Amino acid sequence: MEDLAIPVKKEAPVQSSSKNILRKLYDWVLQWGKHPQAVVALFILAVAESSFFPIPPDVLLIAICFSLTRRSFYFALICTIGSVIGGGIGYLIGYSFMDWIGRTILEWYGMGNRFDQIRDLYVRYDAWIVLTAAFTPIPYKIFTIAAGACSISLVPFFTASLIGRGGRFFLVAAFIYFCGERAKVILERYFNWITFGIIALLILGFLLVRWVL
Repeated sequence: MEDLAIPVKKEAPVQSSSKNILRKLYDWVLQWGKHPQAVVALFILAVAESSFFPIPPDVLLIAICFSLTRRSFYFALICTIGSVIGGGIGYLIGYSFMDWIGRTILEWYGMGNRFDQIRDLYVRYDAWIVLTAAFTPIPYKIFTIAAGACSISLVPFFTASLIGRGGRFFLVAAFIYFCGERAKVILERYFNWITFGIIALLILGFLLVRWVL
């Protein structure tokens, strides 16, 4: 009697739910990058992030640049303009509506009781602190609102915002423009690590502000 071979069903590799969620989010953002209104969404997100919204526009900027690499610097310009305008809105909130809206936003970010320390930073460093916050993961909107509340001169404020925000977004655009498909391969190959790194940098930015102040 012949032995009957029992077929063994191979199990598909199991991925963690967090990685699946991140990958779906990545694919969704890339699809958004091809949407006809993606540039409008990028501009609105950049405006909102500089004045009150917590999520940075960098991820959407990357997706849009991947969808049309040759126009990467144009998209970086749109993002920069929106972000600087948003910084101006944050300044206006701090200058005219600090007690009504400004303090509520600062308290939401856990900085409501640290405004005096932020004011001291402006006394010591003036617009340089805006430049630092504009370029790094430090929450920029905290310092745009505080700049208005401290009545920082508008010319240094907008100059620092333009240099910091432009430097950050054009750096992203340049990487994608000059690396092209290689940049996309690198991003997809190390996507999970890069995502966790971005999240860690955002958290570190908030923690740095709280520790320093």
